[in-house]
Amino acid sequence: MIVHRFLAGPATALVVAASLLPGLVSAQEAGRDRARDVSLTVYNNDLGLVREVRPLRLEKGRADVRITDVAARIDPTSVHFLSLTDPAGTSVLEQNYQFDLVSAERILERYVDQRITTVTKDGREVAGTLLSYDGGSLVLRGEEGVQILSRAEVRDIRFPELPGGLITRPTLLWLLEAERGGDHRIELSYLTGGLSWHAEYVAVANPENTNMSLAGWVSLENTSGASYEDARLKLIAGSVHRAQPPQPPRMYMAEDMRAMGKQAGFEERSFFEYHLYELARRTTIADREVKQVSLFSSAQVPVRKVYSYDGQNDEKKVKVTLEFENRQSQGLGMPLPGGVVRVFQEDPRGGQEFVGEDRMDHTPKDEKVRVYVGDAFDVVGERAVMDVRRLSDHEQEQDIQVKIRNHKEERIEVVVIEHQYGDWKVLRGSHETRQKDAQTLEIPVAIEIDGEVTVTYTVRTRF
Repeated sequence: MIVHRFLAGPATALVVAASLLPGLVSAQEAGRDRARDVSLTVYNNDLGLVREVRPLRLEKGRADVRITDVAARIDPTSVHFLSLTDPAGTSVLEQNYQFDLVSAERILERYVDQRITTVTKDGREVAGTLLSYDGGSLVLRGEEGVQILSRAEVRDIRFPELPGGLITRPTLLWLLEAERGGDHRIELSYLTGGLSWHAEYVAVANPENTNMSLAGWVSLENTSGASYEDARLKLIAGSVHRAQPPQPPRMYMAEDMRAMGKQAGFEERSFFEYHLYELARRTTIADREVKQVSLFSSAQVPVRKVYSYDGQNDEKKVKVTLEFENRQSQGLGMPLPGGVVRVFQEDPRGGQEFVGEDRMDHTPKDEKVRVYVGDAFDVVGERAVMDVRRLSDHEQEQDIQVKIRNHKEERIEVVVIEHQYGDWKVLRGSHETRQKDAQTLEIPVAIEIDGEVTVTYTVRTRF
């Protein structure tokens, strides 16, 4: 006889006497097997495709087959079963997913209106019919009438057997019809939630902020309720449409990634309307684990430090960004999937220090990337509207003044950013201006050591 004990609350144990868990073990059960060949495809949007080939002994004719080592977040409607040994002669008549798992509360729920035995902390046995229960008490009807027992005072709760239908792990159950009995190789595939991946980047800039090394990583997160040992790993980059729920932003990668991906062990290729990355070696992804795998090896990239002042959004602060171009001639030249870029800088006295991080959007090749790392300590901005002249009900002019002060021990350049709305035009200004888009104006200015620059311009707006 096997005794199973389950935690039932503070200082309380449930004891179930049974020979085996009913409905779980049979000659057809497919447990864990070292001969399994597991493949795992992970998507960006909390989705994974599990495909495995495993040995299974089937009886000729009609029989039940149970598999318990599947992901807890499996989509049971996506399960596909196939006998590779005799695909034409093996058919699935019924397919079920059982997930009524054993727990203290589920056993108590099943034993309402049935007889149980409790053992208190002082060793006294109290038996009776369970009328109700909650987190703090049990209500029993025994020979001496109705009793309310504090669960904190109950050491054990004993049951004659495990209620039917309860199982210890999520279980796939098939009713199969096999023309050929004996050993088969079967293929099982299904979709599951709890699997996702995203890109992350680590940049290390030199002390002069003229060059940096950039490395890309893939972070895999597994909360699916299963581990995947020695699995073939594939990553799908793209927006895969599903009937439910809303999808996250699209992710792009392109063919130029292939060369650098191979250096890190990933091989990229087009697949349908997406891009697929396959790890050349096998890997194990444990449940409740975040695993990082190198996406591409470190690349040396020219970089430029850029100061920018947007007084309409932040009155005093001057932002610091690192800017580089995603070009092959500058060490990159592949579409970069969106992700967090963490920036470190080499310390001339040794080591490196963290200086900031930013989230980078999906960036095609040959485009510019700006990574915002923080605010300048020794550079201060000041903005003011000096005059507003209303020309008509739908037209006005404004005189804008921006002051930038540089307290650093080096000459710097600051890009002044201004926002205008409606139909606008710069009439005159102290510095050259450039229109970035329909609502943004940029004014680059150079500031000497301990210097101050005053930028003025007049804008006419129709609205």
